Amino acid sequence: MNFRRPSFCLVLAALVLCLAPASAQSYSAEKPLGATAQQPPAYLKNAGIDQRLNSTLPLGDHFLDEAGRDVPLGKYFSSRPVVLALVYYHCGLLCPQVLHGMAEALRGTRFKAGDQYDVLVASFDPADTTADSVEAKQHFLATLGDGGTANNVHFLTGPQQSIRDLAQATGFHYVRVPGPDGKMDQFAHSSVIMIATPDGRMSKYLSGISYPSRDLRLAIIEASNHRIGTLSDLVLMYCCNYVPSKGRYTVAILRVMALAGMASLVALAGLFFLLSRKPKNRAA
Repeated sequence: MNFRRPSFCLVLAALVLCLAPASAQSYSAEKPLGATAQQPPAYLKNAGIDQRLNSTLPLGDHFLDEAGRDVPLGKYFSSRPVVLALVYYHCGLLCPQVLHGMAEALRGTRFKAGDQYDVLVASFDPADTTADSVEAKQHFLATLGDGGTANNVHFLTGPQQSIRDLAQATGFHYVRVPGPDGKMDQFAHSSVIMIATPDGRMSKYLSGISYPSRDLRLAIIEASNHRIGTLSDLVLMYCCNYVPSKGRYTVAILRVMALAGMASLVALAGLFFLLSRKPKNRAA
């Protein structure tokens, strides 16, 4: 019986692979191959964010400010919206980017801390110290570019219970994970900044590490119950919708079309009015 050599070799190789002992090279189901191996670890599922809009913050819980003073969280909520972030000061990767993006976005809003908003950054690592908060605040103010707002920019540390209450109220989840040296001193967490109303209720969440200044400005205006902002801001807010699932503002197409239709009707009515006017008789 004649076999073509290439086909016979392929069949023979297949038989060898099928009959080879399983111990030659095995892959556990716990170590998937290819694209599946690139999936994020399971623990990251517990490090997300739940948008708890209108949830009340624990204003009675106590933290330490940059001077080491014991202060209730409610001290920072009175007449202005608060731009809030939860980070930890020893983070070497994500947290500095969140704070940098937050400062850049605030600078682009053309608002000023102490006039239209306050800034509140709290560490969720109870091991962070007052000295750590001072250093982080200095970096933040340098990016914000306005040292005169220091009294309205607050970097806090606190005990575990206060941290847990604040994280729960904001829906911010974080998980302790091992660092490169194997020590459990790192955290997996989301990158997000939040906006709260002057009376301490959650208003908006902006996700990512780069936040459009337009979105942050609109979020601050909405949190103030429209007590700040210009007429153009109000028009822009009408034309945009906040989408919680995306943590962004998107253009409301139907509203834009409605405004365009109204403008067209007004222009058309004006044109008919001008055309219907009879010319006045002029004296010779």
